[in-house]
Amino acid sequence: MAELTHLDDEGRARMVDVGAKAVTDRRAVARATVRMAPTTAAAVRDGNAPKGDVIAVARIAGIQAAKRTSELIPLCHGLPLSFVDVVAEVDVEAGIVTLTTDARTSAQTGVEMEALTAASVAALTVYDMVKGIEKGVEIAEVVLLEKSGGRSGTWRRGG
Repeated sequence: MAELTHLDDEGRARMVDVGAKAVTDRRAVARATVRMAPTTAAAVRDGNAPKGDVIAVARIAGIQAAKRTSELIPLCHGLPLSFVDVVAEVDVEAGIVTLTTDARTSAQTGVEMEALTAASVAALTVYDMVKGIEKGVEIAEVVLLEKSGGRSGTWRRGG
């Protein structure tokens, strides 16, 4: 089992010192899936939910969240993000909104937490904007799909 880098020798939480690491281009892609009734998904797709354009608001919320990740996750480093995007796909028949995020930086540590935070907050925003028309909405998953850059190279889910 790998050593837990966020613990010191006495087992106390600490921020990892990345000062000696090289600055490299880093990228992470994450996904969140939100399940709902097909009629709710149609309102999301069509942009006519009671609270407005769900996808537009979720995209902005995800981007904003990525930029504030270090304020939300206590031991996360603040990163100079060079790019963040949130792409939403709506499958009306299945009642699924898929939010895929892409975060990039040139830094001494990875950008996975920013991509995951963007996906999480975008999904929570979808939930918030449709809860008035459906009570059973479910955030089904939030997963890291891939990461690249740094010493560990490239990693892909399932690959």
